Amino acid sequence: MAVPYGQRFPVEFETVFPQGGLMMGEVSAVTEYQSREDRAKGRPVRQQVDEETGKRMWRVTVSDPSATREADKSVSVTVLAEHQPVPPDGIEVAPGIVVRPIEFEGMTAAPKLEGQGEYKRLGYTLRATGMRTPAGQGAPTPRSSSRGSGGSGASATPSSAQDSTDGKAA
Repeated sequence: MAVPYGQRFPVEFETVFPQGGLMMGEVSAVTEYQSREDRAKGRPVRQQVDEETGKRMWRVTVSDPSATREADKSVSVTVLAEHQPVPPDGIEVAPGIVVRPIEFEGMTAAPKLEGQGEYKRLGYTLRATGMRTPAGQGAPTPRSSSRGSGGSGASATPSSAQDSTDGKAA
């Protein structure tokens, strides 16, 4: 059996991120290499285009809570889209620290060799066609809820009371 070089295999989000993913930072353009000479001449930086789809490439860094190896806790996913993808709303867990639960659509994985010398291993290039807020996730309600009886402080707002336009409780 021969598998062509660069073959992309469809993969479900839940297979790659069984406990979900958390977006770190912002969406950034994947740019082509620019030599020192090109920079000195003031040539503009060009964004990379996927050779299979012809769409622009955008990089998203994702934290994988299910990763067991330290090297696998942070993963880059390339989103293929004509325009910059808009990430889901984040949750501010502390002043200035925003966490964004994220789910990718149309994921593919392509095997690649990672590492150097005798420390090589099999890795994957992850691509997606879009991103969204995970199903069942909305913006959390504040812990100081006026609903009740102390307890753990968890919100008792049912998910059907979530406003779909801004993700906040109605």
